[in-house]
Amino acid sequence: MCNQLILGDNLEIMKTLPSESIDLIYIDPPFFSNRNYAVIWGDKGEIRSFKDIWSGGIETYINWLYERVEEIHRLLKPTGSFYLHCDWHANAYIRVHILDKIFGEKNFRNEIIWIYDTAGRTKKNFNRKHDNIFWYSKNSKKWTFNGNVKGVGIERKASNHMRLGEDKNGRKFYEKTDKNTGKVYRWYLDKFKIRNDCWKDIKAMNSEPADIIFLNALNRGAKERIGYPTQKPEALLERIILVSSDENDTVADFFVGGGTTIIVAERLNRNWIGVDSSVAAIKVTENRLYKEKNLFQRPFSVKIHKYDFDNLNNMNAFEFEHFAIEQFGGIPNKKQRSDLGIDGIKIIDNEKFYIQVKQSKKIGRNVVDNFKSAIDRKKSKNGFILAWSFGRGAISEIARLKREDNYNIQLIEIKTFIPISKKPKIDVNIENQGNTFKFDAAKTESEIGIEFFSWDFDFKDDFKPDILLDKTGFAEKKFKKGKYKVACKCVDLDGLDNIEIIDINVNS
Repeated sequence: MCNQLILGDNLEIMKTLPSESIDLIYIDPPFFSNRNYAVIWGDKGEIRSFKDIWSGGIETYINWLYERVEEIHRLLKPTGSFYLHCDWHANAYIRVHILDKIFGEKNFRNEIIWIYDTAGRTKKNFNRKHDNIFWYSKNSKKWTFNGNVKGVGIERKASNHMRLGEDKNGRKFYEKTDKNTGKVYRWYLDKFKIRNDCWKDIKAMNSEPADIIFLNALNRGAKERIGYPTQKPEALLERIILVSSDENDTVADFFVGGGTTIIVAERLNRNWIGVDSSVAAIKVTENRLYKEKNLFQRPFSVKIHKYDFDNLNNMNAFEFEHFAIEQFGGIPNKKQRSDLGIDGIKIIDNEKFYIQVKQSKKIGRNVVDNFKSAIDRKKSKNGFILAWSFGRGAISEIARLKREDNYNIQLIEIKTFIPISKKPKIDVNIENQGNTFKFDAAKTESEIGIEFFSWDFDFKDDFKPDILLDKTGFAEKKFKKGKYKVACKCVDLDGLDNIEIIDINVNS
């Protein structure tokens, strides 16, 4: 069940997961600010999932979130913890009408305040410079809390867009420039001594697991930045995961967004589950995992709405049998050999139906004859043959067996229960002037359209993107002298991807 990214509606997916199976759940759902806030990646799945949650105002929003928190409560282990990230727009409603009702007031552990530095000021109100994170445990007697674990303390670091200066009169100040507007903001230290004393107190509190965290928000130049507007700092999730889970515990995030929870969980040796309705969210997170990949990384799976025919057709035969039978709702054989023509079973109304899988097209009568012999040995007349397609001989024999001997063998084309599509056909053109290369993948073909591109300018054995999210299909890179492999990966609107690897030789 663990270490998987799943594309789809989080409520429906949560309903399929086993009760009391997750140790820690963190979610950062859309804030109740405005109806466009939730649509960040902008793909169809995200728009479809969030289009109605503000239609009836706060009541609709609370009902929408309530259903999901109910499932979260069911999924948590008895010693599990739940963190919900929100802001001032609906924090009071969320706590009173959702969290206290579902988890109970006695299971409220903390309201964590995350204070951050951002540019800008208001003229009529105090500046809003914090978010709220509610922490609830599954029960009031026992929960995981690692208060002394190394790495929990987060000290305030000077913002990389703030500088300490001194004017002509010798007065010291902090100054920073808003990158969006160009406006310069200045704070004189002698005028705001109380403010500076407060920062010292906050820094001291962040050396232990206090419920106030001062941590800079990610500015545009931050190394972690991936282009996701509401991306949270990895250090914030590190604090939560280290405190409220142990190694090999399972961590889940049902609003994956930019993938920060999943990346941190993997780095801290936790099992994880990530769900999102956005193709971009799932595939960007997948690429981030590849970028982090090392020799000790455990395997993970990515579940999307559609599957590429070529990938399935070229899959190892035994793996394909398992995959097809599970997708069909059956139980595959554990043994790879000596199955005597039976690959799995499906129970229907307490009766066994035997299954055979063929990774072929236009299956002939001989397959039907062999399968009949196999189920005869089981003293059964019920079964399914799963294949890409069937020839006239097989179809005719199935009809005869049913008419003359009352056999119930059904021929099932795989495309009827596994949604099949074609991955995009990638096409990269190259131009260079000396050691500067321009790459153009804009002519890449897709039946449904391209979601985004990623680029790895020094491809080895694994794809580790230097450019994680590129909506244009154009990239430019200056290389040093040497030979390189450049990899371009494109992702379509269904989440299917393809990769092209280009060899280049830089002589100058």
